[in-house]
Amino acid sequence: MSWVFDATPLIYLAKVERLGLIETLDGVCLVPEAVYQQVVTKGIEAGYTGARRIERRVEDGTLEAVEVEELPVADRLGRNPGLSRADVAVPACAHSRDGIAVTDEAVGRSAADVEGIETRGTAFVVLSAVSGGVITPEEGRTVIDSMIEQGWYVAPNLYTKILQKLEAIEE
Repeated sequence: MSWVFDATPLIYLAKVERLGLIETLDGVCLVPEAVYQQVVTKGIEAGYTGARRIERRVEDGTLEAVEVEELPVADRLGRNPGLSRADVAVPACAHSRDGIAVTDEAVGRSAADVEGIETRGTAFVVLSAVSGGVITPEEGRTVIDSMIEQGWYVAPNLYTKILQKLEAIEE
């Protein structure tokens, strides 16, 4: 199984110093080169400490930066004016590697869905760590709340569902 990460999950897990949670996913964790350039290269230039954390995860092999092949699916996705080059790279990479795109952006998830590409979001990574016993439900809620404090957006109804899932795991 391949997990292909978009910028938002990496940025917010890095901001709350919880990038290690991606290691709980079963399979290889990939970052398309376009996302790497956006998050790490430009992030370091801008002075974001989270960018260095992500860079270290690539250096230690937790994340693998990969080039994305030119495929018809990438051409189709690239026609969507709401998607950046990095936004196209994530589902295209997931498609080429029979993987799952990890993204929070609605337009990216919608475009991936049209192409039959499975998606998950940042909350899934946290919930997966909780259900795997890596962190407690209370720690999971702390991670979610900390990301929100750092600017991560989650719709109120989705936040309620996340809390309900955390409570269900706790029982």
